[in-house]
Amino acid sequence: MRQSTLLVILLCTFITHTASAQPRKQVSLFPLNEVELLESPFLKAQQADLRYILDLEADRLLAPFLREAGLTPKAPSYTNWENTGLDGHIGGHYLSALSMMYAATGDKVVKERLDYMISELHRAQEAVGTGFIGGTPGSLPMWAEIKAGNIRAGGFSLNDKWVPLYNIHKTYAGLRDAYLHAGSELAKQMLIELTDWMIDITAGLTDDQMQDMLRSEHGGLNETFADVFAITGDSKYLTLARRFSHQIILEPLLKDEDQLTGMHANTQIPKVIGFKRIADLDQDAAWDRASDFFWHTVTEHRSVCMGGNSVREHFHPANNFTPMLTDREGPETCNTYNMLRLAEMLYQTSTNTHYMDYCERALYNHILSTEEPDRGGFVYFTSMRSGHYRVYSQPQTSFWCCVGSGLENHTKYGEFIYAHSDNALYVNLFVPSRLSWKEQGITLRQETRFPDNGLVTLTIEQASKKSTALNVRYPAWAEGMKLAINGKAYSFNAQAGGYVTIDRKWKKGDVVTIDLPMQVRLEQIPDKQDYYAFMYGPIVLAAVTGTDHLDGLYADDSRGGHIAHGKLMPMQDNSILVGDTESIRSSLTRQSGDALSFIYKGGIHPDTDKPLELIPFFRLHNARYAVYFRQADEQQLKAIVEETERIEQQAMELAQRTVDLIFCGEQQPESDHNIKFEDSRTGIQNDLHYRRATGWFSYNLKVKEGFATQLMLTMQKNNKAQTTITLNGQPLTGNPVIADVSGSEESLVTATYTLPEALQPGTYTVRFAPADGQRSTADIYEVRLIK
Repeated sequence: MRQSTLLVILLCTFITHTASAQPRKQVSLFPLNEVELLESPFLKAQQADLRYILDLEADRLLAPFLREAGLTPKAPSYTNWENTGLDGHIGGHYLSALSMMYAATGDKVVKERLDYMISELHRAQEAVGTGFIGGTPGSLPMWAEIKAGNIRAGGFSLNDKWVPLYNIHKTYAGLRDAYLHAGSELAKQMLIELTDWMIDITAGLTDDQMQDMLRSEHGGLNETFADVFAITGDSKYLTLARRFSHQIILEPLLKDEDQLTGMHANTQIPKVIGFKRIADLDQDAAWDRASDFFWHTVTEHRSVCMGGNSVREHFHPANNFTPMLTDREGPETCNTYNMLRLAEMLYQTSTNTHYMDYCERALYNHILSTEEPDRGGFVYFTSMRSGHYRVYSQPQTSFWCCVGSGLENHTKYGEFIYAHSDNALYVNLFVPSRLSWKEQGITLRQETRFPDNGLVTLTIEQASKKSTALNVRYPAWAEGMKLAINGKAYSFNAQAGGYVTIDRKWKKGDVVTIDLPMQVRLEQIPDKQDYYAFMYGPIVLAAVTGTDHLDGLYADDSRGGHIAHGKLMPMQDNSILVGDTESIRSSLTRQSGDALSFIYKGGIHPDTDKPLELIPFFRLHNARYAVYFRQADEQQLKAIVEETERIEQQAMELAQRTVDLIFCGEQQPESDHNIKFEDSRTGIQNDLHYRRATGWFSYNLKVKEGFATQLMLTMQKNNKAQTTITLNGQPLTGNPVIADVSGSEESLVTATYTLPEALQPGTYTVRFAPADGQRSTADIYEVRLIK
């Protein structure tokens, strides 16, 4: 039996205090089983996700958990991230995805798969006997070290393991979701036992030791422990949630300080979700404000037009979006998955529609665009570099974090569309759907072809016996919105950016018609460079730029398979829109036909006979694309083209010579190159990441084809530390060629070493350690193999 009210009850649980301005719930979201998606891009995405979910083999996902419990797996583990250190993290996401997909669809096969997963995980938990469930290789000895106070934490490692706290958080969240969305009492029992195990592991650790451990990425453990408190009412779990709250992130936010530059973005967002969850449950106004400050900072100053943020997984400077416009690794899907969760929580304690404005933007333009509509593959990085493309996962090869969150994303579109208070209904998104508000006896059907058409109809299929306020979101982009009830115009005084309220006793068959005017506008990139995106209402428009060199379009199981490694198209070949912003905006005209499509008829460089056609970004797949376009007037054009060509020529020459590249101090580049270290730390200087060591650190460099003849390091110009470098155990001798990094404001140099002999295809270990008599290595920013 599905559990339809558990989530609502849980989310309404509060502890009352006397502090003022406390975060109290104003509205609640509906359980997924009360919202049915009707024909739309969202339903198509949900169905593609369902096929993908069922293509995965439960026994292969369970293998790491059984192995760590001393049991014999029934099938081999999946490859990719699932057998290289992050074993089991997809299994946790899978529990969540199955739970929400079952709640949303009632699919019996999904429920059977969920019950099997839970029963096998329970078997593993009983075999261990302490409440533990996990898939990290060597879990039990590692947790014994931590319990004893032997903590060796790095940003993306803990006791020489790849983010085991982050990993186990997915198991916690999966069990929680199995209980809340699918009503599994066994999952609830297992969740509580697993949380009691964590209390035992950390009971002897001091607060300083806890904070040291939390330097390692740990997902949203504070949130899930707070959820266990809400489920049980036992305050020891709220205490645990606060102990797992990372103070180095929280403290600046409490002072309204943005210190996010250089930080790994999706390490921080789940922590803030936890701050907000604790604030709601413990009536903590300060933590609530801190969470809200973070959300506004990221969405208003650090996000692009489609709602995503980060480059190569990290927050770049808020006043410099150049990396966003030039790098192949743009916004990470997991970030938006989590920003949406935070937006929902903030909305429920405020009913401010700007949170729903963001949800609409992020869902249509980022989340919906990150699933290939026919094959169902998921996207990790959505590059904002014009002329680049995205890579899609495959069920049997790809097990990245964004596959885990991707499995969940398309199960829960029903969460966002409606909300309610005791006797008021809120319509937030314009998505074809049927709402069954069982508590009030109301059934409402929403029909629309939005965004191809701005007309929306709300039909009351079953009415309550008492008056109910219907609150229709009046989007900021829909100035001039019109409403009618049963064909008669309805006058209202509400302003765009709020709600239109219709309070009446509804009858079966009543129809509310909404007319949403949409206009084309240009939206400038946040740092105010002359780059603009075309928006139609809340919809990002984009242009196909080609289908050549889509290398690795459907990912293999290699560690870097999630990255679009294909050829970078020269920036100078991208379209520059010539004219002022108003002439450019007015040069975009909609084509006839039912589906959204626009033609740009204004000035453009380089001039071609082929018109520039733009369509909704969420419909653009399996191709290279452009979202942001540079704008210039005729006087600026020549200088811009010349400067772009000069910079791009230097960058492209180096890129063409590069055989392998590591950005030191960044999670995925280091993990993908098998980072090993002892007494090594990462840091950020002038917004760039580096690694140094008083002990040593090493990477595995790869030559996939061709050969490599040189090793190039990027380091601080005035760094006096000397470093011993070995390649496969052999010291690199001879003086490197030193060169300034042209145009750098960070006083960096490159040191290029000629290798004793050319490296043929294979894997090579490069190791860095302090030279004799030196306390530390140099600060190393980049490591390149070049030819």
